Amino acid sequence: MNQEKIGCFIAERRKAKGLTQRELAEILGITDRAVSKWERGKSLPDASLMLELCGELEITVNELLTGEVIKMEDYKKQAEENLLKMEKEREEKDRQLLNLEVVIGYFSSITFLILIFVASFVEMPSWLRLVLIVFGSIVFAVGVGKAIKIEQTAGYYECDKCHYKYVPEYSSVFWAMHMGRTRYMKCPECGKRSWQKKVLK
Repeated sequence: MNQEKIGCFIAERRKAKGLTQRELAEILGITDRAVSKWERGKSLPDASLMLELCGELEITVNELLTGEVIKMEDYKKQAEENLLKMEKEREEKDRQLLNLEVVIGYFSSITFLILIFVASFVEMPSWLRLVLIVFGSIVFAVGVGKAIKIEQTAGYYECDKCHYKYVPEYSSVFWAMHMGRTRYMKCPECGKRSWQKKVLK
C-alpha cells in the first residue's frame, strides 16, 4: 500500500470536512502528532481507528486503503486488490519476525553458553561465578520466551490430520515437543494430536 498516497488522501478529506489535525485527533481520542504522521505517509491508522476515521471523513475503509475515492463499478475489484496487498504485507512481516526469532534464539543460547563456560573454567571469586551463571540463565530464559512468543504469533500452525490452520495458545507452543518449528500439539478443530508445521499463508 502507498502510505504517502493514503496520507495525502486523509489530509485532503480532513480539509474538505473543515477540520484541523488537532480537531480530528480529539474526535478520535489520539494526538495530533499521530494524524500528522498519517498525512506525511510515515504510518497508517491503527485498525481499531479505521472505521471511526472513515466515518468522520465520509469514506469507506476500501477508499482509505486505496488513497482515493472509488467508482462503484471498480469497488469490488479494488477491495480484492487491497485484501491481497494486506495479506502479502502480513506474510512479509511474519517472515521478518520468524527471522528475528532465529537471531534472538541464537544470541540468547550463545550468550548463555559463553557465560557458563567462563564461570566454569576461569578463576574468579565464587560470588562472581554465581552472578555469571544467574545472568546467563536470565538471558537464556528471556530470549527463549521471546522467541517462542514470536513463533506462536507469526503465521499459523497447520494440523497434519485435517489441515486446519490456527494460532495456538502460548502455553501449548511452550510445552509442546518440537523439531525446529514443527510442534506436536492438539488441533482445536479435529481434536487429534499430530506434528503441526508452521505456515505463513
